[in-house]
Amino acid sequence: MGRGKRQKENTASHRAPLVTNINNVAALIILTVLNFVSGIGGILLWLFLWPIRFRKINFSFLETRFKKLLTFPEKEKKKRKEAKDFFSKARKISRDLYLKILSQLQDLKRRIFLPVPNLYFLTDFSNKIFSLIVRQFNKATTGFFLQIKNLLQTLFSFKSLVQNFLVKVLLFFPRLFAKAKPKVPPFKKSGQIYPRVGFFTKIKFFLLGIIITIFFVVIPLTLYFWVAELPNPKLLSSREIPLTTKIYDRNGTLLYQIYSSQNRSFVKLSEIPENLINATVAIEDQNFYRHRGVDVKGILRASFVNFTNGKNNEGKPLQGGSSITQQLIKSALLSPEQTIQRKIKEVVLALWAETIYSKEEILEMYFNQVPYGGTAWGVEAAAETYFKKKVSDLNLAESALLAGLPAAPSIYSPFGAHPELAKERQKEVLRRMREDGYLTPEQERVIGEEQIKFAQPNIEIRAPHFVMYVKELLARKYGLRLVEQGGLNVYTSLNLKTQDMVQEKVSTEIEKLKYLLVGNGAALVTNPKNGEILAMVGSQDFFDLENDGNVNVTLARRQPGSSIKPIMYAAALQRGYTPSTIIDDSAISFNIPGQRPYTPVNYDGKFHGKVTLRQALGNSLNIPAVKVLNNIGVKTMIEMGRKMGISTWEDEDRFGLSLTLGGGEVTMVDMAEGFGVFANEGKKQPLNPIIKITDYKGSIIEEEKSGSRPRVLPEEVAFQISSILSDNNARTMAFGPSSALVIPGKTVAVKTGTTNEKRDNWTIGYTPSVLVVVWVGNNDNSPMHPYLSSGITGAAPIWHNVMVELLKDKEEEKFAQSSELISVQVCAWNGMLPCEGCPTITEYFIKGSEPKIHCQKITPSPTP
Repeated sequence: MGRGKRQKENTASHRAPLVTNINNVAALIILTVLNFVSGIGGILLWLFLWPIRFRKINFSFLETRFKKLLTFPEKEKKKRKEAKDFFSKARKISRDLYLKILSQLQDLKRRIFLPVPNLYFLTDFSNKIFSLIVRQFNKATTGFFLQIKNLLQTLFSFKSLVQNFLVKVLLFFPRLFAKAKPKVPPFKKSGQIYPRVGFFTKIKFFLLGIIITIFFVVIPLTLYFWVAELPNPKLLSSREIPLTTKIYDRNGTLLYQIYSSQNRSFVKLSEIPENLINATVAIEDQNFYRHRGVDVKGILRASFVNFTNGKNNEGKPLQGGSSITQQLIKSALLSPEQTIQRKIKEVVLALWAETIYSKEEILEMYFNQVPYGGTAWGVEAAAETYFKKKVSDLNLAESALLAGLPAAPSIYSPFGAHPELAKERQKEVLRRMREDGYLTPEQERVIGEEQIKFAQPNIEIRAPHFVMYVKELLARKYGLRLVEQGGLNVYTSLNLKTQDMVQEKVSTEIEKLKYLLVGNGAALVTNPKNGEILAMVGSQDFFDLENDGNVNVTLARRQPGSSIKPIMYAAALQRGYTPSTIIDDSAISFNIPGQRPYTPVNYDGKFHGKVTLRQALGNSLNIPAVKVLNNIGVKTMIEMGRKMGISTWEDEDRFGLSLTLGGGEVTMVDMAEGFGVFANEGKKQPLNPIIKITDYKGSIIEEEKSGSRPRVLPEEVAFQISSILSDNNARTMAFGPSSALVIPGKTVAVKTGTTNEKRDNWTIGYTPSVLVVVWVGNNDNSPMHPYLSSGITGAAPIWHNVMVELLKDKEEEKFAQSSELISVQVCAWNGMLPCEGCPTITEYFIKGSEPKIHCQKITPSPTP
């Protein structure tokens, strides 16, 4: 329990009831606001009526005074002296008054601004404003009195001229000083003292009072408290000590430490190559030297690009319009949340910081504080991590690559899950440098083709593909700064013992398959009941960078071959098909307008006549699968796949009847989730690699919660698919009775898949509590040897060895049969009720769909 929460509970018993407090406070606030608004409205109404009251004032004293001015005194010197003294006193009084007002304003300023340290810049600004006002006011009043004095002196000097002029004025306007009869306003004739004010006039001034209150009270106070909460930009120049984030397996074994403070070295701007500075400015903020913290053109340009293009298919981030100053503010002082309020704070602090620091100081702080991926915080640590060099020794190609990382380090890192994106980002940086005049087109081409040699990662890490996968998920959810500096404790679902066993099986078998031109393999182990990932082997060797070993194939898009067929047949079983439905395995061509005729063929190149759906799926026959898909529709299969977890089938127009043979790319993670629906009795359980996350104090931030999961497949259909895939007799025709797909003494459902030209080879199998997906192939998509045989070589032996090891100490688990299913003895050859001469098998039907007719007696034909 946090300290704040304990204090809150300890003081709860001494408080008044919450509802009473809220009502009292609300009533007080409403009464105060109404009184304030009414007071302002009353003042405005008084000012409105003031001209009417002004008529009551007697101005006769002005008339007398003016007449006295017409008779100039005989002793002119005395009057001049009196006038001079009068204006001297007036100047002294005005000066004293202004100094007193200034003193009051200074005192008011200290009481308002000095309690808030973050508003010191407003204090400086207000000093300048007050000083300027006093100087201008004093100057204006001094000039005014001097002009009056000079005017009177001129009048005294030309006394006779003025007297003659005034006499002529009196002669021409004899009634100027005649007393006029005061006009009596109409409302006084009726005995009223003041005119009557209408209801709507009062409402008008009341609303005007509200507007003045909002603009001169509410908004200034809101801005005051909002600005007071902003962090001080001076913190940019101070160093923070980040905390290490630790990733554990499910048993508490440390897999990886994410830290930054131990891998951050300060470097001066003068030590950073000019090429790196130019590359960073070009890709991040091309107007850096021209704006004052915020690049309005950059924001508008990024908004337009994101609005028109959206997020691309490779998972690259959207373009950002933030300046280098804004990125520094966001990385060092603000949270990564994507909100309008945070963006406004970022803009205000960027403008503020630009008044405190020079452009060179901002660049120096940027290069030392922004993340470059992994544990590399700051450009010096990044150069050491990726190239084993000092930043001053980087060449142009290396500088361009580093300059592109801060925008999205987890995505663009050459040590991440998609290292190919680092090269694409480097080319984008070079293009921007060429457009800004830093490079010629020839230099851009030569440097873009230059091969960069990366340093061998020297990091203590266990289950590296899985750890990088978890780190990327955390960064997307919580932001990179919290992940790499927040001191999180991440407890994952991985079983390190299982991980090491699977890694060893994959590496050993891939070495044996070199003669079949197999270059890589990957495996994924999950628990279909809760979606936990128990092992994730993304390649044969994570540290084999020459062969892209750090690429996590479990997240890569590959064609699944026939391993996708169970999803199509699951859709067919919901549309009238049964496991005993007869399908004709014979030659057929599909004519598609605008395309060449599509003629599917079986894996063995043969036709097998009329077969049941169980035989077609068990032996992975292609022609029956295409015929069934043609009947139910491609869209039906796509919808079924999406419900079960396939996330890569975005564009429906790309796919045709070959989809059931593996014509649509999927990931191993998606296939594990999809087959988990069969193992989990039709309920979808999303994969979850994280069990619990706590902060450095032990407070839980996130924890896996068990609950009901959505049913995406009828329980009866899930059992029928599992029954077929676990039936060794149903696949004997294609794989033989003793293939690698058989786990002795265990009931295991399994499906293989091989793509054209042997580019991908899959095996996916499961029990109710364990699911294993295995893939072999080549990262560059080159074909394997034609002798590779699905179910015998390739992925099947790896899957077999892993599954045997996982199940050796477990009791046999059978798939739960739904109460809506009935078992019926049918003819193994035609799926009808048995007849004489026909071997029988047990088939499972949804009630009402079982066969009603017996087959005809089968008489063996004589052998010729």
